[in-house]
Amino acid sequence: MTPARHARLCAILDRRQPDLTVLMDDLRKPHNVSAVIRTCDAVGVHEIHAVSDAASFKTRRASGGGTGRYVGVRLHPTAEEAISELHNRGFRVLAAHMAPDARDFRTVDYTLPTAILLGTEKEGVGPQTEAGVDGSIVIPILGAVESLNVSVAAAVILYEAQRQRAAAGLYDQPHLDEETRQKLLFELGYRRLAERCRRKEIPYPRIGPAGEILDPIPRGRPGVE
Repeated sequence: MTPARHARLCAILDRRQPDLTVLMDDLRKPHNVSAVIRTCDAVGVHEIHAVSDAASFKTRRASGGGTGRYVGVRLHPTAEEAISELHNRGFRVLAAHMAPDARDFRTVDYTLPTAILLGTEKEGVGPQTEAGVDGSIVIPILGAVESLNVSVAAAVILYEAQRQRAAAGLYDQPHLDEETRQKLLFELGYRRLAERCRRKEIPYPRIGPAGEILDPIPRGRPGVE
């Protein structure tokens, strides 16, 4: 990893927002999944959540290009379990959903820990899932269409969140803990070496101020190849 690449990765990671995320409730179209991931990366989302099994999600995110590896993913078997975990971690969950009591998305304070729930392309947010969220938000529609594409809606909402967070100075200081930051620097800056360490169950080495590897990398456990 060159010093220039290290500096760029540091700048990306130091703007990450671990208390802003999205929950994709079984989005099925790959172009929607990849578009949401790209927008999340663009606004500094650190980790997203998705209701999906691992194999299906891997297929759906395949068209996302290289940006996908910059955004972490947590998979959940159901939306209810995902919402419960997010609540336990201090997030409020807002559904992008045309509910009778939905608020204009621009009136929400996104500087608070927030997860945006995106429903499936056809059904949207189901009644059981809606019952578990903390509220609904809506993007005003003034034309003939009834709603925006789910990935477009996600981009509109996330950029409002980005605008508010930038105004509040939340991108001006890092929010990731140092252990997480070091882990990601190594995985993003030394991808093949990181794969080797995982395969051989070797701890990641420390990364120096110019992106250099500070620790010798052992050969791995006996018998592990």
